[in-house]
Amino acid sequence: MGSLTSPYGVKGWLKVYSHTSPMEGILEYDRWTVDKGGVERVYEVLQGRRQGKGLVVQLAGVASREAAEALGGATIKLATDELPRLAAGEYYWYQLEGLKVTTIDGVELGRVDHLLETGANDVLVVKGGPDGKERLLPFLPDEVIERIDLEAGEMRVDWDPEF
Repeated sequence: MGSLTSPYGVKGWLKVYSHTSPMEGILEYDRWTVDKGGVERVYEVLQGRRQGKGLVVQLAGVASREAAEALGGATIKLATDELPRLAAGEYYWYQLEGLKVTTIDGVELGRVDHLLETGANDVLVVKGGPDGKERLLPFLPDEVIERIDLEAGEMRVDWDPEF
């Protein structure tokens, strides 16, 4: 969902980098699982707000700058059952990461490593195919993306393997 970047002030507030769209969406969740170096802890979100071009948050039990510094670089997670249900044909990015990508002709391109938000459309970063190429595929359902099968862990695309 995002990450805690650095302290904000001296009373334990933290700057937040949000992966939600809009970015304030992360503040709608009352409890965050914070992962710092593989150690997870659940925090209650006491307050959060937009500050300049970013967000800041106050978490229960984090009352000093030193405590906030200790959480710098931590990842913010949510249980998947807390996420809103999506309509058919809509996906969370985490659901697409790791899917095996093949062309409509059966050529394996690799797996979805991660996604990029470009403004015009999201882009799939596909890595690990037999030819070792990294590919950037636009996430355009019904144009490039032919089929997504989450249960099978596969995505079929209309894409030239030479790109």
